[in-house]
Amino acid sequence: MNAASDALIRLDGVTKTFGSTMALKDASLQVSRGEIVVLLGLSGSGKSTLLRHVDGLEVPTSGSVEVLGAQVPSLRGRALRALRSRVGFIFQQFELVPSLTVLENVLTGSLSTVRGPRLGLWGYSKAARLQALGHLDRVGLLDRAYQRSDTLSGGQQQRVAIARALMQKPDILLADEPVASLDPESSEQVMALIREIAADEGLTVVCSLHQVDLAISWADRIVGLRHGQVVLDTPTTDLTKAEVMEIYGRVATTTAEIQAVQIELADAVAEVGAS
Repeated sequence: MNAASDALIRLDGVTKTFGSTMALKDASLQVSRGEIVVLLGLSGSGKSTLLRHVDGLEVPTSGSVEVLGAQVPSLRGRALRALRSRVGFIFQQFELVPSLTVLENVLTGSLSTVRGPRLGLWGYSKAARLQALGHLDRVGLLDRAYQRSDTLSGGQQQRVAIARALMQKPDILLADEPVASLDPESSEQVMALIREIAADEGLTVVCSLHQVDLAISWADRIVGLRHGQVVLDTPTTDLTKAEVMEIYGRVATTTAEIQAVQIELADAVAEVGAS
């Protein structure tokens, strides 16, 4: 499953600094075609920074990042846009345009293929509109296609964001805390939907989460980050919550870190209690 020859994502010794802050430190990771990988760790552990390197949104201070056979830091202009068109990205805050309809928001996922000015829905081809409607049907929101996106619930907005990402016909799907703003029931539904679509489409998924139980039940593999370093990389088969929580327990060495762990644990307990 994790054979190097089948890896779509390869990070080798990646270090990233922002001024005096080290966000990633000698981080190495391979993700094979079709894998579903969850990144776990405290806030500030480097999860989001790692994801942004895969999409070329960040350039490493040192080390290499290879995605879909391309050396990402060396890409510019059209080559970088071509790579990003094959990498879908789902964000915590949905990143929808509130004033646009659900259908228009989904269609923005195909902007890399659009030529000329866009005049609302009619700036997109009939084929693109039909494809977008199909994706909305897939995520259970076909009946909301012409509704403003800001009238939807959080879980519904995240489903729109998933449909938008699918418009890219991606090989890789990245998700940065995609359910952090959702209630436990909506979180389960959204993550189940992502896994179902990934299985059907053969997508490779890398997702950051803070819900430990959800990560164990959902992922094929968990990668733990601590202070920008990879400290755990293991399949979820037979993995226990206690083993995963060591990612958090071992880092609690200062008052601030202990408080951060307590917040993470409180979130996990609240999620379990509400489900």
